[in-house]
Amino acid sequence: MAIMQCTVLVVDDDPHIRDLLTFALQKAGLATREAADGEAALAEIALRAPDLVVLDINMPRMDGIETCRRIRAGGDLPILFLSSRDDEIDRILGMELGADDYVVKPFSPREVVARVAAILRRAARTPPALTAGGFAWGRLSLDTDGWRARWQDVEVPLTVTEFSIVRVLADAPRRVFTRDAIIDRVHGPGFAMTDRTIDSHVRNLRAKFASVGGADVIETRAGVGYQLGPCLGATG
Repeated sequence: MAIMQCTVLVVDDDPHIRDLLTFALQKAGLATREAADGEAALAEIALRAPDLVVLDINMPRMDGIETCRRIRAGGDLPILFLSSRDDEIDRILGMELGADDYVVKPFSPREVVARVAAILRRAARTPPALTAGGFAWGRLSLDTDGWRARWQDVEVPLTVTEFSIVRVLADAPRRVFTRDAIIDRVHGPGFAMTDRTIDSHVRNLRAKFASVGGADVIETRAGVGYQLGPCLGATG
């Protein structure tokens, strides 16, 4: 599906921010819907799922963290967090729950649009680094056409960003990738993302694979970065 055909759900209790983002996203050719809180967002998603959710963390009734948790319980809909400067702990928790990226307030609408487009492009394209048939390494297999990851016979649900990170590591299983190299491969050179964000995604990946017996999917190389593990089913 072309990015121009995608729909973005903007969730924020501030109507000014919703209007600002809706205008910027529509100007970029994207369709938009709005919700003023987490409960309204879940109702919108149940009515007709969008292609991506822009989700504020600090909201009344149901905050963005709980909304993200409930969205993740039902699927892998891409999520971009809007985060205040003073809620770093919540922001990192959100990434660990499976958000694909975040933007810190005050933000540039152009930056939000750029990050939304990057996530949608990753979801829409077949990655060039691996063959159309996919990839297999130990007990790990990736379906690069369907954007699905499996551990032996069990499908492991991953977000777009999580799948992209595994795919980067799988492209060169014996190579150690720095965090900057992973960011460049996943988002493109010059994309603003912190090392801590990559670390949060890796922790989330490890937890998901460990829950099905794949505790050795990603290895850390101290002082350098990350490498694809042997994927043989280590329990440690």
